[in-house]
Amino acid sequence: MLTKTFVLKCPIGLHARPASILISEAEKFKSEISIRYKNKEISLKSIIGVMTLGIKTGESFDVIISGEDEAEAMERLNKFFEEEIQSL
Repeated sequence: MLTKTFVLKCPIGLHARPASILISEAEKFKSEISIRYKNKEISLKSIIGVMTLGIKTGESFDVIISGEDEAEAMERLNKFFEEEIQSL
């Protein structure tokens, strides 16, 4: 199992467009991927779950990945949160 804390850098928060792209990326992996924010943990493959979290710019959250391709999944999501989400 891998866990990493991120700070949301997307200027509009984790709303519809960035959330849908994130879900699409998470669905490419076999591993179970979840996001934990303010004591709530939900599947990162659920658009409704991610949207209900309401993560705002500058807030921190954890990504937890467990499964056969967890390292590749974490590498991909790290790139998404550290580089790509800022331009959405």
